[in-house]
Amino acid sequence: MSRLASLYQEMILSHNRSPQNFGDLDPHTHHSHGVNPVCGDDFHLYLFVEDNRVSKVSFKGQGCAISKASASILTETVLGKSIQEIIPIKDAFLKLISDTASTEEKAQLGKLKIFEGVKEFPVRVKCAALIWRALEDAISQQHGQISTE
Repeated sequence: MSRLASLYQEMILSHNRSPQNFGDLDPHTHHSHGVNPVCGDDFHLYLFVEDNRVSKVSFKGQGCAISKASASILTETVLGKSIQEIIPIKDAFLKLISDTASTEEKAQLGKLKIFEGVKEFPVRVKCAALIWRALEDAISQQHGQISTE
């Protein structure tokens, strides 16, 4: 196994075992519910935005190791950032896992680049993308339910 593949697997397993910012967030200002009916991933994402900056974030629900790790790392990534800072990161991440990210977009992702390996397993791309689609929905303030199908 390559060093990158090993690091990818280690990070996924670590965040799956001990997800960051897992649980309810009440009160919250933004919310979305993401569902992947094919594999059963089902997560709620909560944001508390003050002065256009995410001051608190959490998620809850259940899903596979990839979807849970993606959600955990998303919460670490967006905490403290403004909505304007989050949008290009979200866009670059979604392009990364679909193999359309430019070199510049990859450079802005930091540790999120580890998810590039997901594109090797097309059925898992939706697992990694689910919480990021929920983020997209939450910051648009539609407060709905999104699905990867």
